[in-house]
Amino acid sequence: MYVPHNPSSEALPLICLAGLTRNSRDFHAFAEIVASDPIKPRTVICIDYRGRGASDRAEDPATYSILTEAQDCLLVLDALGITQANFVGTSRGGLILHILAQLAPERIAAVVLNDVGPQLGMEGLKLIQSYLSQGNTSAIRDWDSAAEQLARVHGTAFPALEPSDWQDMAHAIYTERGGKIIPDCDPAIPLAFASIDLEQPLPHLWSQFDLLRATPLMVVRGEHSTLLTEQIVESMQKIHPGLHVLTAVGQGHAPLLHRHQVRDDLLAFLRSI
Repeated sequence: MYVPHNPSSEALPLICLAGLTRNSRDFHAFAEIVASDPIKPRTVICIDYRGRGASDRAEDPATYSILTEAQDCLLVLDALGITQANFVGTSRGGLILHILAQLAPERIAAVVLNDVGPQLGMEGLKLIQSYLSQGNTSAIRDWDSAAEQLARVHGTAFPALEPSDWQDMAHAIYTERGGKIIPDCDPAIPLAFASIDLEQPLPHLWSQFDLLRATPLMVVRGEHSTLLTEQIVESMQKIHPGLHVLTAVGQGHAPLLHRHQVRDDLLAFLRSI
């Protein structure tokens, strides 16, 4: 939890939901910026789903589902006494927000979808599946190697990133245990995704997206993303004419939200809520 420097701020809290195998550290730099916004600071809460980051692994891997994780998020809000909030959902986090719109629409004041929509691009899904299925971490000797590996795998889609960004990403994605640097999530999660048959059509969430029609909504699309295509964004705009669309130049899936161009537009959107 990131508490604003101005404790008297009446701005609604911001809940940050990470991607499939990611965790709350993905939002660290962005959360600090939002909490210390000189115009409209607010509390920021970044959730580790079950099996990721500081949360325990699930006894039943079948509970690693967007429905269960959405229900877990509601439990977190209840425990913190939060009746309504703004939300940022990156990738899987955005899918969870679609389910929250169905389960508890009254809890959602505004939404930022980070490189995700109610339908997912098949090319992007196959790319994610490809690098998750190659998740052998035995070669990661140290943090520099972890950063170099990320840059080697994702660098083409992220020409805007600098060496320090890859270092930050490595420390967000990985953790050190027993002298080894490994992904900070239950291995059952990427294994399950790697086994999905992407030759078969996947369910979409257009009906859930429609429930957000009257909700202030921004979508951030990585310029080089193949998961959230321009065609999907155009279809989202037809349903939600007030949709704010922000392109993260020089980034792919999923954009870093604390980089200058993205950060400034996001702060402006949040201040308007």
